[in-house]
Amino acid sequence: MESLAKDHLIKDRKYYVIVIFIYISVFINSYIFFKDPFEFYIGYLIYLVLLPAFIGRHRPPFKLIGIFIILFISGLFNISIGNNTPQLFFKVFTGILLSYLFYYYVIVEFRFNLEQLFKWYLKGSYIVSVIGIIQFISFQLDFELGYNYSWIFNKWGLIKGGNFGLRVNSVFGEPTYLAATLSASFFVSVLNFVRKEVYFLTRFQSMVIILVYFLSFSGLGQVGVFLSIILLGISLGFLRYIFVIAPLGALLFSFLYSSSKDFSERFDSTVEIFTTEKFVLGKTHGSSFILYNNFVVATENFKSNFMFGSGVGSHPVAFEKFSTAKNIRVAGFSNNSADANSMLLRLLSETGLFGTLLFLYVTFKCYVRRNEQYDDYHWILSNSILIMILLSLFRQGHYFLNGFPFFMIMYYYNYASYKSYIETGQDLYNTTSKRLELAD
Repeated sequence: MESLAKDHLIKDRKYYVIVIFIYISVFINSYIFFKDPFEFYIGYLIYLVLLPAFIGRHRPPFKLIGIFIILFISGLFNISIGNNTPQLFFKVFTGILLSYLFYYYVIVEFRFNLEQLFKWYLKGSYIVSVIGIIQFISFQLDFELGYNYSWIFNKWGLIKGGNFGLRVNSVFGEPTYLAATLSASFFVSVLNFVRKEVYFLTRFQSMVIILVYFLSFSGLGQVGVFLSIILLGISLGFLRYIFVIAPLGALLFSFLYSSSKDFSERFDSTVEIFTTEKFVLGKTHGSSFILYNNFVVATENFKSNFMFGSGVGSHPVAFEKFSTAKNIRVAGFSNNSADANSMLLRLLSETGLFGTLLFLYVTFKCYVRRNEQYDDYHWILSNSILIMILLSLFRQGHYFLNGFPFFMIMYYYNYASYKSYIETGQDLYNTTSKRLELAD
């Protein structure tokens, strides 16, 4: 009996070490081991360590592999006609393939226990938010070791600005990454103050996440705030909450616009450049022009390669062909040429109709609305991750940064789990666990 107890303890320890490694790959992308010939993030090391063991225990995802076979063939064809280079294609294709396989096997390894996996993500969000609070307080106290983490992370930047002199980014490379990764936990946190019940987080933990989210002063984060308000309205009933949600949204926008110069400049510049198509040096905000420029590149490249795109990793090649910034002699306007500054633009450019429609199909087909008769975790998880997906479509073009494939696969299987729950009264975790127990 003592031996069995020790074996169980060892398995539990290994189990929690694996969990920690998995979520390190989600939250820590501000440290790289080397830059050439590509940036090797800590998450890649975790893929290489855990993925072989997962593959040895589980069947391959044939549908997912089928999609990658199409992308592989398309990539090779585009290399042969000069739309892409072998270096760009294999670097990006390998990263996407490994990350999607890894996170698929993570979900299978934990028997589709999506609720528990999401709870661990929320716990991680709270931890990095606490670090964000420490960073903010340390900055106000002028304690540099407490707010400048470049001595720990070698791909991390201190971003000055906001209303208090610092835009909080915690362990993330910049505030935008914080806003994108914490957006799902922000939705849950707001929900915990809107309803009497609390979900997954305490109200104190929710308050910490909300506070850090706002202290990032991220333009993308503000979009996440409005998406959260809209989805809460859809989920809880527009008629019931319209008199609260609509004024709240208007007041929030007015406050951000009047109190944050960076937000108002970005908003005005983005509206102006997309409506007039004119860039004025010294007036148009740089990030607005970068987004517009990548929009031009992506749409022009899509016209030439509308069915399957020019191959994953090829947007920098298209950027050289179609960029409107070639004659602007100011540094920085070629930023985000690798990821198109937007997942939607990058999908259009690199995967054409095939990849874009497939991505949008999964996004809208697998959305789970709140059903008062079955008020369980599925709708919360779905709405939370949908915000993360929409933010990535808008302004985050990296295919696998901060574990994005993990949430995309979780979103897909959450829909499948909800369907199982409606039809049988049991979600995927319960049905999978019972099947495995019978097999044993």
